[in-house]
Order: sequence, then C-alpha cells, then structure tokens
Amino acid sequence: MRLEGRKALVTGGASGIGAAIAARLSAEGAEVWIGDLNLEGAEKVAAEIAGHAVELDVTDLEAARAAVAAVGELDVLINNAGMDNFGFFVYVTQEQWQQVLDINLGGVMNCTHAALPGMQERGYGRIVNISSEAGRVGSKGSAAYSAAKAGVIGFTKAIAREAARYGVTANAIAPGLIETPLLMGAKEFGEIGEKVIETMKSSTQMGRLGQPEEVAAAAAFLASDDASYVTGETLGVSGGLGMV
Repeated sequence: MRLEGRKALVTGGASGIGAAIAARLSAEGAEVWIGDLNLEGAEKVAAEIAGHAVELDVTDLEAARAAVAAVGELDVLINNAGMDNFGFFVYVTQEQWQQVLDINLGGVMNCTHAALPGMQERGYGRIVNISSEAGRVGSKGSAAYSAAKAGVIGFTKAIAREAARYGVTANAIAPGLIETPLLMGAKEFGEIGEKVIETMKSSTQMGRLGQPEEVAAAAAFLASDDASYVTGETLGVSGGLGMV
C-alpha cells in the first residue's frame, strides 16, 4: 500500500497501459482519477477499481485545469494519453503529424502545467510521463510519434530540474513493444503497420510483447516514496529494445 492516502490522475486511462496503471495505483492504495476523452471507457475502468472518471481532452489546457481541479489536492500525475498515425513521413499530412504532437507532447505539457503549481505549493508531487523507446531510438513509420516522445523525455528532465526544490519529482517511462490497442491498431494501416511491429519485435531481446501490467509496475514505483531520490530519469520497460 505504498500509495495509501495519495490522489492520482491517470490520463488516457480508459484502456491499455493507462487502465493497467490506474488499476495498479488503486491496488497500492491511491485514490485514482481516470481522465480520458472516452468518458464511457473511463467510467467503466473507474467502476472496476472503485475510482473516479473525468472527461479530459489533453490538448485543451483549460480542460486539463478543470480535471486537476476536480481531483483536488493532486499528488500523482501520470501523463499517459497518446496516439499515433502510422505511415512513412513523406506520406503523412501536416494535420496528421500535428495531431500526434498535440496529444503526445502537448498533452503532457498541458496537464503538467495544470498540476505542477499545486504540487509545488504543497511541497510534494510525483509526475510520471509515458514516453516510448521510439523517442530514444526512432521508429520507422512513426516519425512524428518518435519526435513527440523524444520531446517528452526532454520536457521531463527540464521539469525535474525546475521542480526538485519543491519536493516534486518528474520521471519518464519508455515502453517498448507493449500489447495494447494502440499497438495492435498498427495492423489497420496494412503492410507498413505489420512491418513496424515485426521490426521492433525482432529487436527485443526477450523475444516477446510486453504487457501493460509491466509498465504499470514501473509507474507505481516512480509514483511512490520508494523513488523519492529518483528524478529526471527515463526507465525503459521494453525487454531490452532500447539497449545500445
């Protein structure tokens, strides 16, 4: 029960990694709020873990502020919401890549901007940003996604430096090939989606897909006081995918 008495907001928590993180934080004692554009999905997960749901479009700063206000004194922010438009960059439209940047990077910035002042005022906070190994090594067919997730890592380090004096830590997790609806959705993009998955899988030392619960375990650690002296780090949960 490392998180007993803590309030946590998990963005993009209606499915996949976000839902697994919400469940893990709840199991460790946190009062969990799930923020998602898919309110019905968020409410379903919330009901399963005795948590709360709030509609949240992470690309909207005012919506982020409203979600944080609904939680109250927020202790833990998990910036998980994300998406991708698979395709070689020369075929991706500006609208498509901007959407990826707005959600994956802009969403992290919006929610952090909404949550950080209260954390600093209270002298405590844990920010965990879900990046990706694509942000560290690049991913064919996901140029904008790779750029956004690299930005998340840089942003995390900057916030760690700025907020440390206030008792707030900021860390990132870089999942690799995790069996989520987002990853499996790559197959909808045809041959290129299949190739992305197979290329990444062949680079994974453990030779298998990761599970959302394995990412959730890392998030729970970084959200807890067991990680009180850890900040500005990026933890790979990728079966060795990102090793150099």
